[in-house]
Amino acid sequence: MFKEIPQQRPDTPLLDSIQCPADLRALEPEQLPQVTRELREFMLYSVGQTGGHFGAGLGVVELTVALHYIYQTPEDRLVWDVGHQTYPHKILTGRRDAMSSMRQLHGLSGFPKRSESEFDTFGVGHSSTSISAALGMAMGSEMAGCPRKTVAIIGDGAMTAGMAFEALNHAAHAETDMLVILNDNNMSISRNVGGLANYFAKIWASKFYNSLREGSKRVLTKIPQAWEIARKTEEHMKGMVSPGTLFEELGFNYVGAIDGHDLERLVHDLRNLRDIKGPKLLHIITRKGKGFEPAEADPVGYHALNKIEPASKPAPKPASPPPRKKLKYQQVFGDWLCDMAAADERLVAITPAMCEGSGMVEFAERFSERFHDVAIAEQHAVTLAAGLACEAVKPVVAIYSTFLQRAYDQLIHDVAIQNLDVTFGIDRAGLVGEDGPTHAGSFDLTYLRCVPNMIVAAPSDENECRQLLFTAYEFKGPAAVRYPRGTGPGADIQAEMSALAIGEGTVKRQGKRLAILSFGTLLANALQVADTLNATVCDMRWVKPLDEALIERMATEHELLVTLEENTVHGGAGSAVNEYLARLGVVMPVLNLGLPDSFIEHGKHPQLLASVNLDPEGIQRSIEERLALLDGAARSAAG
Repeated sequence: MFKEIPQQRPDTPLLDSIQCPADLRALEPEQLPQVTRELREFMLYSVGQTGGHFGAGLGVVELTVALHYIYQTPEDRLVWDVGHQTYPHKILTGRRDAMSSMRQLHGLSGFPKRSESEFDTFGVGHSSTSISAALGMAMGSEMAGCPRKTVAIIGDGAMTAGMAFEALNHAAHAETDMLVILNDNNMSISRNVGGLANYFAKIWASKFYNSLREGSKRVLTKIPQAWEIARKTEEHMKGMVSPGTLFEELGFNYVGAIDGHDLERLVHDLRNLRDIKGPKLLHIITRKGKGFEPAEADPVGYHALNKIEPASKPAPKPASPPPRKKLKYQQVFGDWLCDMAAADERLVAITPAMCEGSGMVEFAERFSERFHDVAIAEQHAVTLAAGLACEAVKPVVAIYSTFLQRAYDQLIHDVAIQNLDVTFGIDRAGLVGEDGPTHAGSFDLTYLRCVPNMIVAAPSDENECRQLLFTAYEFKGPAAVRYPRGTGPGADIQAEMSALAIGEGTVKRQGKRLAILSFGTLLANALQVADTLNATVCDMRWVKPLDEALIERMATEHELLVTLEENTVHGGAGSAVNEYLARLGVVMPVLNLGLPDSFIEHGKHPQLLASVNLDPEGIQRSIEERLALLDGAARSAAG
């Protein structure tokens, strides 16, 4: 049991000899416990150096070793879900020496990534996709007459999503040869491992029992009544000592629950299950953060880890008082939510398993009867809010931009068509840094502004976020406020909440020749550029409805309009401006700046902004290039 993160690279001689899973499979079984010890210690060290997801990976060290020891990867397919469990998998599959680049620009992804390694069979950033993907792989292999094996490893809460059960239902119906491993770490289905359950699990996983089971099935199916009695007897035996009745009813051969840290047992059962045909489910119990004492005690707090800075030098004393601490937007949202709930007892808050990340911990404690964490079930979260709104409740859905994509139909069909009074606090808007494209909120302005009845706000700082949240809440209909991950520019936050005029922006700086229409938190960058170029800057605040009067005035007074947003340019706020000008019949130069038509890889947020020319230097460079073209065209026309 480790109590501290190692700051020096640990001595891992056996692990260092494993360059790929074939090397692991060449070891003797008695050497595997040493591999798991060294793997766990190396993972502690490497994540301490880079930061990253932490607890879930520690919990699957034994499972990862057992899977690669038994299955012929990469020919056999392993699909991990959720993807942040895969750090041990990456270490064993030829990426040990690259772990120091984890989640950094041009480095390893924090999730499985097909383009990164042939061992990463499926990209998994969102959860609950593994069974569907693995089923597709297994069916494809059968169609090709290929004997490869397919395993879906689902855990850390991923089994709570409806998509997982949809896939289970189809897999049993298709009778495809695949194994689902339910990694139960008390973040999904909780069940104690009892002696009786453990004993029967050994029997159910044995070759003898399964050959007897199949032989009996062939004989007794000729006598339907006898087979039904036998099937029900087996089902009731399993139901008495395990939670497997549901999976058996779906058509899976259920085995479990077993100790997921018992390496010898895992190897034994996986070897047996590998050779059993049809859909199978192995239920294992693991401990999130296994082997690291603080993480075992606080699995939520150690879900991810920040980089451990060396403590060799004392921090220098500041020459002047430190600047006022900036609040994260998640804290701004959480504070507003508590203040609003105190003022309005109708408010109910909903989140799909993102209580901590969305800044809702205090609300959950103070207003527990009005807090609903629905687990990883985004579709349910949105329709639940719609149902509450039907009864004059005031639901607030706190949801990441990229997760709301999974509930888009519910947003349109269940909320917007019925014009229900639901407020959405859309977190992680724009680029999210180290989590990469699966978590980037690159599309919400595009997919929200086309939905009738919606209003959509994009605040530029912390105080505007608070006031626009209040404005959206007061609006009688579907309303969304989108804000980024992390801290804002440090604006003073007014305790008093005031509704801002819907569809009205404001001029932050008056200049000449060009006007920058800024949507959201890139306003600070726009103002910095404007000081150099003497540009007018407008904080537009609203993507829908647009401040059409302000746009028309800016078009009349300037030679060039520049739209700025941390959202894809295609269909985004800039496109809305273009559409309005086209309706007016105004023909003038417009430069749309935003995210390009590509997926932006992981890295630190400032690095990513610079890579797409949305940092101050890039914005200025893009504007100057367009001004140069306009000047050149003017000279050509004059000459």
